[in-house]
Amino acid sequence: MNKLNILWTTDNKETVISMLSMYAINSKAQGWWEQVNLIIWGPSAKLVAEDAEIQTLVKEMLEHGITVEACKACSELLCVTAALSSQGIDVKYMGQALTAYLKSDDKLLTL
Repeated sequence: MNKLNILWTTDNKETVISMLSMYAINSKAQGWWEQVNLIIWGPSAKLVAEDAEIQTLVKEMLEHGITVEACKACSELLCVTAALSSQGIDVKYMGQALTAYLKSDDKLLTL
């Protein structure tokens, strides 16, 4: 199986709208990747928690079958864990998971 992990660390809204969400959704919809996994890390957690337009894009990604995970340590630091969890995002400690992704044959795109 080919899998793309997208590590999203930026809080730049335009990057999410004009690159990240477009590529992730089209990757899944067009079958470019069998599995797409979005990892919310750092400042992106606060953006997802507070911005309705970004929340809509995350919901659309979930509806397309993209898995969405968020770093619990980051969300706790930013006080947004409940806001992320309520959107159907899998909030968990990600250090070990990210390390496993990096050691695997999966591809990693960072933004």
